Amino acid sequence: MAVIGVGIDVVDIQRFGESLDRTPSLRDRLFTADEATRPLASLAARFAAKEAMAKALGAPTGMSWHDAEVISEGSGRPLLTIRGSVLARADELGVRSVHLSLSHDAGIASAVVVLES
Repeated sequence: MAVIGVGIDVVDIQRFGESLDRTPSLRDRLFTADEATRPLASLAARFAAKEAMAKALGAPTGMSWHDAEVISEGSGRPLLTIRGSVLARADELGVRSVHLSLSHDAGIASAVVVLES
């Protein structure tokens, strides 16, 4: 396996919350129905994951936010599921594995995505 792409993103949780409060439709535009029920710090980390995924893919145009969804295994381990526009770009690059790490502490949420062939 070879690394095809790496992406990282950080989000100021308070500022992200203010954006969601200021523009209520933003929550539905950025998150799937399951994701949208999460607490603010978790939403910020999920947004960071989607941004990190876009960076790892080379920031292609036309990606849909709902085409990358963070789910959690029973153990709590986060997984990034992809479909539609995100899956099409990943297939184009030969991605076979997607690795995700999330964190939030001290008012900052972060995510790292590693794509492998």
